[in-house]
Amino acid sequence: MDKKTKQVVSKLKSKKISISIAESCTGGMLAQYITSISGSSKIFTFGIISYSNQSKIKYLSVPLKIIKKYGTVSKECCNSMLNGLSKLSNAQLNIAITGIAGPAGGTKQKPVGLVYIGIKKNNKIEIHKCLFKRQNRENIRKNSVIKSLEIIEKFI
Repeated sequence: MDKKTKQVVSKLKSKKISISIAESCTGGMLAQYITSISGSSKIFTFGIISYSNQSKIKYLSVPLKIIKKYGTVSKECCNSMLNGLSKLSNAQLNIAITGIAGPAGGTKQKPVGLVYIGIKKNNKIEIHKCLFKRQNRENIRKNSVIKSLEIIEKFI
């Protein structure tokens, strides 16, 4: 993991691309991985852990109607988190992560391990739907971070 994180931070630094992150189910783990790399202060703007619905609404301007209609673990919520983050941030690259790490909270429609990872640079947005099946909470969180790093690396 350290190698992948170092590669991503190095690539962001070499391209002079700053990054901000809004995390829900990963609880700040992506920000922790990035900021564990020396020199990451050159590219890391800030991170927000918007774990509760209230924090998504208050700090990321996710509309309550999006949460009521689609839920917080949805493409629509992830997109709203991205847009809210990009309005708060001066970073060129914004990442949002929302999902169900378990062990409880899953349904047939939205099982444990369902995670949405969104990335935005300028007006280009990608939302990735991931399903980490039959994994414990910690592995779902770690795999969400690994997938996020892969998405960032491909995106830039």
